[in-house]
Amino acid sequence: MIVAIGELLADCITTDFVDDLSKAKTFTIVQGGSPANVAANLHWLGNEVALVSCVGNDGIGKMLIESVQKTGLDITHIEVDEDLPTSLVMVSRSKGTPDFIPYRMADRMIGYVDNKLLKKATIIHSCAFALSKDPASTSILDAFFYADANKKIISIDWNFAPSVWGADNGKQLFRIILKFNPLLKCSVDDIERFCGKPMNADEAKTFLDQYTSQLICLTLGSGGVWYKGSDNNWFFLPADTVDDVKDTTGAGDAFWSGVLSSYLKTKDLHVCVREGLRVAALKVSKFGPLYA
Repeated sequence: MIVAIGELLADCITTDFVDDLSKAKTFTIVQGGSPANVAANLHWLGNEVALVSCVGNDGIGKMLIESVQKTGLDITHIEVDEDLPTSLVMVSRSKGTPDFIPYRMADRMIGYVDNKLLKKATIIHSCAFALSKDPASTSILDAFFYADANKKIISIDWNFAPSVWGADNGKQLFRIILKFNPLLKCSVDDIERFCGKPMNADEAKTFLDQYTSQLICLTLGSGGVWYKGSDNNWFFLPADTVDDVKDTTGAGDAFWSGVLSSYLKTKDLHVCVREGLRVAALKVSKFGPLYA
């Protein structure tokens, strides 16, 4: 089993392709949130998954819970906050890196994660977005400490964005997480934002070389992915060719879902990354969620 902990929110995606949200006119609302996407994708790929999230007691929250239920996921661990509205993110439909504006509300109110649930898991997954605000951050870290003490595999998508973190640069938390020897996914854009300066793939790899982990994947969108295991040797695989890109929103989640799904079956990192690229190609070939 995989337990995904983090945001379930509404992605408000522009109907048309736009470079930035100032040019947006109309939006389509779909289920979003990186851990929620990963959970739904993993279930679609045939895995047992539990999603731990929080939404508001409103129409959008109800829609999201119903959407999760339709994917076949158990909604038992989705909390409903009575005080805050459901979180949403405005996202540009894009063939590259989407522009986005987050409105953080109920998603950050994730509370205690039951150790009985974590005990059943092989992998516990979360992301930088979910870890950026308390009380969710503390709850997720507590789950990670429990997972580490009980020899579980920790997975983290370090989808870092300064607009989400505010004054906290996330560096102390990043160092804590890397001590868990996790499966780590990040993009060149993520590392560039995290380090606060322009970076190419080689510079991002140099930054990541100071860390050793079970698996680190550095994604380059349509440019493919660099990855390394505990031996610290980098390998590269190109992205699968997609003739008609419909929507890149959630492509990173799709990639990581394929990697995690494969990792449950084999520790061959080359096989896992190839599967991730296959699933990512399926995602960008359609508009909206992969599993819909």
